[in-house]
Amino acid sequence: MNMDSDLQIAGDILEVPHLLQPERAHPVTVAEFAGLARSIADDRSQWAPYIEYDATTRWYHRLRTGPGYEVWLLSWVPGQGSGLHDHGVSSGVLTVLEGELTERTDRGVRTLGGGAQRVFAPGYVHEVVNDSLEPAVSLHVYFPGLTEMPMHESVQAQCAPTAHGVVLA
Repeated sequence: MNMDSDLQIAGDILEVPHLLQPERAHPVTVAEFAGLARSIADDRSQWAPYIEYDATTRWYHRLRTGPGYEVWLLSWVPGQGSGLHDHGVSSGVLTVLEGELTERTDRGVRTLGGGAQRVFAPGYVHEVVNDSLEPAVSLHVYFPGLTEMPMHESVQAQCAPTAHGVVLA
């Protein structure tokens, strides 16, 4: 115990309820939304029974809603991708549950393995693709709930060849 501090707690802090934060029924901070995603990811029984794979398109299922947010489960067979997009006014948390996904942005490419988590702000432009040879499953939390997903020109289409290499247009 550090005795150099002027602040010391005497007695049981739990007996002073007016100093404690009330437990919230639903997340409201970025950390709480990331924690919600992590808690769902850690409990396979909450999502595994709902997984389906579709060879023609990405499959998705809304797992949960709360005041101002939605939780979605997505499956990706090899080669499936989202296309370059943003999430309008929604922020989000993407958590890879199984397999591996590749995230492409104008800043580069990132591989996301099982357990990886990405938090993104409104207007964040990215493309998510299953570049692996195995199916993948991901969990997405959006707040506020997803109402739009504007599509953008692909990262490759934005690159224009020049005499000196490739320039981002």
